[in-house]
Amino acid sequence: MDHQATFNLLDLDREALLELLAARGDKPFRATQLMKWVYHRQVIDYAAMTDLSKEFRAWLSERVCVDLPSVASDQRSRDGTRKWLYELADGNCVETVFIPDGERGTLCVSSQVGCPIDCSFCATARQGFSRNLTAGEIVAQLWLARAALDAESTGQQVTNVVLMGMGEPLLNFQAVVQATNLMTDDLAFGLSKRRVTLSTSGIVPAMDRLAAVSDISLAVSIHAPTDSLRSELVPINRKYPLREVVAAAKRYIGADRYRVVTFEYVLLAGVNDLPEQARELARVLRGVPAKVNLIPYNPVDGIHYRRPDDATVDAFRAVLQAHGLVTITRKTRGEDIDAACGQLVGKVQSKRRRDRHVEIRK
Repeated sequence: MDHQATFNLLDLDREALLELLAARGDKPFRATQLMKWVYHRQVIDYAAMTDLSKEFRAWLSERVCVDLPSVASDQRSRDGTRKWLYELADGNCVETVFIPDGERGTLCVSSQVGCPIDCSFCATARQGFSRNLTAGEIVAQLWLARAALDAESTGQQVTNVVLMGMGEPLLNFQAVVQATNLMTDDLAFGLSKRRVTLSTSGIVPAMDRLAAVSDISLAVSIHAPTDSLRSELVPINRKYPLREVVAAAKRYIGADRYRVVTFEYVLLAGVNDLPEQARELARVLRGVPAKVNLIPYNPVDGIHYRRPDDATVDAFRAVLQAHGLVTITRKTRGEDIDAACGQLVGKVQSKRRRDRHVEIRK
């Protein structure tokens, strides 16, 4: 086998798969058949794909693999949250979290091994950064989670995917776009574009690039109402300041009056949780079709921030609501297994220093 010419099927969205098969002289229906086997029936053994010709199956076996990471651990929280640690081929590990809530099941997937953004309150940032995930490694998290849930026959399903795990998705642009294409493709996972959400710290050029090729939902991690404070909490703000990030978010949804951007705001006791800061945040978001997702800080060993008390959280939310902003407080889930927002760490090999001045190709 020519290993240089081997493809991972999970890396290929429908367009890429059609191109690969067309180069071989196959008709488009072959791509349909193959995708249905892998994604609808969750079959990855080519020998079992009985409606494919023997010649085609032999070629697939030689040239197109289906690489899945191994499950290093599978933890369950008291509240029903489930966290998988997936080990990749190079020994790196990433974490993926499933959060059941009635008929809704949200899967939080990772896009990088570690993270280069270096937000001061985030456990992932402390792990450093190793590399981007491939599209297949992102897709595999959803494939494996769905297979694990189906195997238990509990009725739990993945209805929503959020790219809010380890990493900054927009620093892994092409792989993330290909992965989300598969998440929303009827021949693959078939999720609504409104049910796939990409969360970014505000990589402005990439936000605009995303708007040109995708209309999945967007969430922006804002965390502060002023540039001075946000630059302390989210260092990328020094490159892409608050005003530019909010403007890019507004451009992303364009003139569609049915769409909004979610702004995520981690509340840190005594840092960004004062009523006057809520009023300033309302001014910053004025005129933007938005909702605010307040996230009381989830403690991380070795990080000095604290969670504000419930009264402080309620007061902050009340100010935003009084200014007409739809605002919810995210319920902490999976904290007992370190699966809550900001607590994912995985296992990062070949750690290198984080670059605070991340460059983006325009």
